[in-house]
Amino acid sequence: MEVGKGHVYSGAELDIHEGKMIEELKERSRDIIPDPDSWLTDELRQNILLTTVDAALNWARRTAIWPVISFPACCAFEFMGAAASRFDISRFGMEIVRASPRQADLMITAGTLTWKMAPQIKRLYDQMAEPKWVIAMGACGISGGVFKGSYSVVPGYNHIVPVDVYVPGCPPRPEALLYGIQMLREKIKRRKSFVEEKK
Repeated sequence: MEVGKGHVYSGAELDIHEGKMIEELKERSRDIIPDPDSWLTDELRQNILLTTVDAALNWARRTAIWPVISFPACCAFEFMGAAASRFDISRFGMEIVRASPRQADLMITAGTLTWKMAPQIKRLYDQMAEPKWVIAMGACGISGGVFKGSYSVVPGYNHIVPVDVYVPGCPPRPEALLYGIQMLREKIKRRKSFVEEKK
């Protein structure tokens, strides 16, 4: 073919060829092509979290429990051991032992409680913000321990404040306290914040 002497195919042949291509394309295009951006919906499906308000609140509460100082006797040393680097209660969000009950939500009652000291413990408990919890640590905190027969000793903190978890021992080891904290965290996990009033 010489350049400039015309086309190889006539216009009618080109139209027929183009028509065939279009018909073939129409035949191949009957099925819908999957969306190339389907990863967007997968990304959303993987990153959407369905939960309840109770579950979110309880997660926040059980991962940041702040204890208040209320250690009148020897179990305090075991609590200090639990707070030290070997047992490290900071992994439960408890590294800050509050000096003010208004900033705390957990009272760990570690030691013998006398009737003279009982009003101050009750006052500490009353000043804590809701929701609040109490762990009775040690035999003295649970029942008065070896001093329970004394006229001046309270036979258990549950006579003064409501107790959520009991950690037995005289004194209980740090591992026992950590187990009690885990039990409290499970109790907080199941807590219902919104309860319908019965009519």
